[in-house]
Formats: sequence, structure tokens, C-alpha cells
Amino acid sequence: MPAVLSDVECHRRLMAAADDLFNRAGTTTVELEDVALRAGVPAGRAASVVVSKDALVEAVLRQQHDRWTGNLLRAVDPIDDPRDALIGIFTFLEGWFAEDDFAGCVFINAYGELGRTNPRVLAMVRDHTRVFTGIVDDLVTSAGLPAMLTASIVLLAEGAQVAAATMGTVAPAREARTSAAMLIGLYGPQ
Repeated sequence: MPAVLSDVECHRRLMAAADDLFNRAGTTTVELEDVALRAGVPAGRAASVVVSKDALVEAVLRQQHDRWTGNLLRAVDPIDDPRDALIGIFTFLEGWFAEDDFAGCVFINAYGELGRTNPRVLAMVRDHTRVFTGIVDDLVTSAGLPAMLTASIVLLAEGAQVAAATMGTVAPAREARTSAAMLIGLYGPQ
């Protein structure tokens, strides 16, 4: 007789499977049954553990937000000069774009699939962008740069994510890094 999985273990497996499937195929084409099958969890049990596909999508987005933000902060926090840390954002993005499973930003993808019809997903996408903007703004302020550079650097990073996903190359991170460096040099303290 196989061991009975705890709710915690079922949830962990379902989250890992959903994260992978949503990243590869998007959220709209993946059903809860697909996630359960990938996770090795009976469909009925999956439905009782995660309640609904919408709840699972939201849980995966929360997990992705925490993971991505944590990875970004671990990449830029050790950099002493905030101007270099701003450039480090694009080095972080380049490394992410080079990963075998990179399929674009899960938040940009979720907005494209669900953001106009699902207010909770839209709120999560906007919150993720606000948090990222706050990180950039803190670095811009610490560097003594004009506040207007926050929006420019955020747009370079967001655009690089879309371009890297659609072009299948890390080049947009490099190009955005060069543009950010030029802006920092232009507006930075002389």
C-alpha cells in the first residue's frame, strides 16, 4: 500500500508542478487535472488541497514574486555602489534569461493571459511591479540620481524581459545594461 501524502506534501508537489507547467504552457491551457497528473496527486485530492485553479495560479504568482525578488536582492545587495547595483540588475536579468527554462516574466505572461479579466491577478501583477520599482527607486535615491531615472530603468528592465522571451536571446539584457549605464553616466554626480 503506497504511503498517504500529507496535505503539506500534496501542496508542495502541486505548486512545483503548476510552476513548471504554467511557465512552459501558460495558465489558461493548463487544467488542474494536468497539474495533479504531473504532481502524482489524485485529481480529487488536488482539488481539496488547492481549492481551485485560480487559487493555484495566485499561489504560484506569490511564490514566484518571493523567489524572483529574493534572487534579485541577493544579486544586488552585496554591491556597495548603488550605481553599480543598478547595473547589476541587468547582469541578474542576463543570468536569468540564460536559464534553460526561461519563458519570460511570469507576471507579464499572467497579465497577458488573465490580467484584463481577473482583478486578483491584475492586482498581483501590479504589486510585483510596484515592489520592483521600489527596489530600483531605493537604488536611484541612494546613488544621488534624479528620481526620473527610476521609471527609465524599470522600463529598460521590463522591456528586456519581453524582448528576451520573444527573441530567445540574452542580448536584450546586455543592451538594456548599456542603456542604463549611459543614463547613469549622463545624470550621475560628476
